[in-house]
Amino acid sequence: MKGLELSRLYWEQVGKRALFDACPGIEEYAAVGLAGEGSDCFGYDDELSRDHDWGPGFCVWLDDAGMERYGAAAAQVYASLDKEFMGFRRMNETEQTAGRMGVHRIGDFLLRYLGTDRVPGSIYEWRRVPETGLSVVTNGRIFLDKSGKFTAVREELSRFYPEALRLKKLASHCALAAQSGQYNYLRCYRRGEGVAALLALAEFTEHVQAAVFLINRAYKPYYKWANRRMRELPVLGAETASALEGLTVGSGNKAEKIERISAMLIEELVREGLSSSNSDYLLHHAESIQSCIDDPEIRRLHIMEE
Repeated sequence: MKGLELSRLYWEQVGKRALFDACPGIEEYAAVGLAGEGSDCFGYDDELSRDHDWGPGFCVWLDDAGMERYGAAAAQVYASLDKEFMGFRRMNETEQTAGRMGVHRIGDFLLRYLGTDRVPGSIYEWRRVPETGLSVVTNGRIFLDKSGKFTAVREELSRFYPEALRLKKLASHCALAAQSGQYNYLRCYRRGEGVAALLALAEFTEHVQAAVFLINRAYKPYYKWANRRMRELPVLGAETASALEGLTVGSGNKAEKIERISAMLIEELVREGLSSSNSDYLLHHAESIQSCIDDPEIRRLHIMEE
């Protein structure tokens, strides 16, 4: 049983009638579903996930008017729902997981993960929003949203970054992948600096992942789920994820594997017309990408700055 399906059944069989009976009319203001932090919200939960922060539950998102009218009563209803369902116990909240499910004001939910209570309005506001927050606000599943307000917010966020910012982020991650993988890794390895070489591999992996997500216009989640999510992406996803897994196998010099992964990324950048460079060094492609950004202030940022 996956958490998203358990959540839907818990809502349909336990929560819906209780909420609608106690708060008549709330369906005009509320969206119900499951989204946010947690493997269940991404659909990646398994038996190992059930040892903490997992169990039947759902979210109720209310706009300002709905929260003022129904918020307190809806929270009481949620707290009173059955603690066990289909043999699974409601999750025990900790200081870290408190509020992951239950009743939320839409603006407060956004603020918790994005640092703002609304969709960013300018490219500079978008730059301040954490990508992992965007991934959790737009994940999961909505079971009910009669007004469409919360769904509209999620859809607007899912349209992805403004193009100038997407290109700037792509240029930055390509430059940092070049620095950590194509340049520093081999230098660290040859000097016998094993820990530094390992860190260079980790940095290279992170920046290549970020670049692939940007190419696919998809938000990169928390690092634990990044490679798994990347396997699902249509462009370079599965092959890059497998190639990065290859960096974890065996010992010795990984420079050739790094170059093969870099070449895969470069080929796609050129194929999509994102770079006009014919170099095999990712930094040169980063410079080519950045030179095409149409926002002069964003274009003037340092090549390694997002």
